[in-house]
Amino acid sequence: MSSSAFPRSLSHALAPYGWDDDWAAAFTSYADRGLLPGRVVRVDRGQCDLATAEGPVRADTAFVTPHDPMRVLCTGDWAAVDPAGDPQFVRAYLPRRTAFVRNTSSNRSEGQILAANVDHAIIAVSLAAELDLGRIERFLALAWESGAQPLVVLTKADLVPDPVGLSYLVEDVAGAAPGVQVLPVSSATGDGVEVLRAVVSDGTSVLLGQSGAGKSTLANALLGADVMEVQTIRDVDGKGRHTTTTRNLLVLPGGGVLIDTPGLRGVGLWDAETGVGQVFAEIEDLAADCRFHDCAHEAEPGCAVLAAIEDGSLPERRLESFRKLLRENRRIVAKTDARLRNEIRRDWRLKSAEGRMNMAAKGRTR
Repeated sequence: MSSSAFPRSLSHALAPYGWDDDWAAAFTSYADRGLLPGRVVRVDRGQCDLATAEGPVRADTAFVTPHDPMRVLCTGDWAAVDPAGDPQFVRAYLPRRTAFVRNTSSNRSEGQILAANVDHAIIAVSLAAELDLGRIERFLALAWESGAQPLVVLTKADLVPDPVGLSYLVEDVAGAAPGVQVLPVSSATGDGVEVLRAVVSDGTSVLLGQSGAGKSTLANALLGADVMEVQTIRDVDGKGRHTTTTRNLLVLPGGGVLIDTPGLRGVGLWDAETGVGQVFAEIEDLAADCRFHDCAHEAEPGCAVLAAIEDGSLPERRLESFRKLLRENRRIVAKTDARLRNEIRRDWRLKSAEGRMNMAAKGRTR
């Protein structure tokens, strides 16, 4: 069955959820088997809720629950559902266009998919608390690595009544987010909401951030209704409890799809070297002018990165954050990559030997 052979009623019913001709073409073999396409709107304890052309479906995920956590069904997936039988089962899901993945723990080499087939990654940052630029850079690295286009939304902008002060905050975040739109938004006053609504009206967006960042309030503003539960943040530290406990896919009235996620306490990198490079694009550009192609930007002569720090064009904080994220990503990848583990051990032995030689040389010159 070709993509054009799908009933118009099916395409029309699923279009609000992001169904298009490419998805239809990818689903052809499953349609030939009598399976029904549906988009996963929620996954919970061995079952999932899907939006299908025949209406909402609750299906069992036993056939798509492998041992590899990177291959389990996720909110945002397009799945093939067996319409016959009680209960109904998800038989397979289509290859993902994009996937937002984080490391579940610093002590395990295990990735967790937070959302699939996402076009925009909205990183919500509350202006009710002090900005953590390093955390924003971490979110951005994962967003770029996912294949989605990041957008930083500074929520609760009404708490910064001074326009000059707000512009400085936007400028600080923009400096940590090259190539990314930074948008101050107030769900209370509506400022910035229409701009954000225009962005998310095209494709699928995932809403990410810490608890208390105002994600549920922002989701309600985009939905035009109080769909998501909202809790008051603590005055003592500006943090909130987990209002959203599952990842939910919601159709927006102005077009587009929104995946709301629980507040993230930990945002560990997961094989995100390319994403880190995009977050620190200016450092990557400077490194191309270093004298040595393998320059570590520490003390090498002719280092263009260190020269930029000396003349003030590159903040030292950016270089330190860049180094930190690269080290973390390297450790995570090394847990599953034996060759990289050996390289890290070799580098450590070389540095140790160099340190001993330097100490011995100092002893001889005394």
